[in-house]
Amino acid sequence: MKVLLTAFDPFGGDSVNPALEAVKLLPDELEGADITKLEVPTVFDESIQVVVSAIEKEKPDAVLCVGQAGGRFELTPERVAINVNDARIQDNKGNQPIDQPIYENGASAYFSTLPIKAMVLQIKETGLPSSVSNTAGTFVCNHLMYGVLYHLEKSYPKIRGGFIHVPFIPEQVVNRPSPVPSMSLSDIVKGLEAAVLAIVRYGKDVKTVGGTEF
Repeated sequence: MKVLLTAFDPFGGDSVNPALEAVKLLPDELEGADITKLEVPTVFDESIQVVVSAIEKEKPDAVLCVGQAGGRFELTPERVAINVNDARIQDNKGNQPIDQPIYENGASAYFSTLPIKAMVLQIKETGLPSSVSNTAGTFVCNHLMYGVLYHLEKSYPKIRGGFIHVPFIPEQVVNRPSPVPSMSLSDIVKGLEAAVLAIVRYGKDVKTVGGTEF
């Protein structure tokens, strides 16, 4: 089995992106699965092109994209990506699309095809907080998740794909107004490793409570 892991470069004024730093530290093999790692530009359109090119080259069995969600306390596998770009800030090349579809011929939304609830349970077994997220935002993270799932559905239906967000690491919150949650880089690595193990172990997701009231 082969898993493609992608992570964004730093953006929004930060000099580091915990998603990228954690992915770099993950082993190249987990439970017999080969792990391929890819750095992705935090840029609309270009991010999708880079990942789709890697999918074409590597032919992985699963794709897990990793991004930073500053302000979250937990590691959060994403349930769904929506067909809209609505950028609060500029990407790393100055693009700031507002209320634009990602693909005119795409569905309103695409759901993750990864075992997101199994991922949450596996992460929690390591002693780290995790929950299913029902919004990937409307910036480049949602954009990439949507774009990957769009291309997988159309060209690679046997490849599973999805996205997970990770919190800030402590050095990112030192100069931010408190309280801002963070998680150590070593814990993020441990959580992502657990998430990948769930992908390797579960062909189908587990049936368990993972919804929210609001």
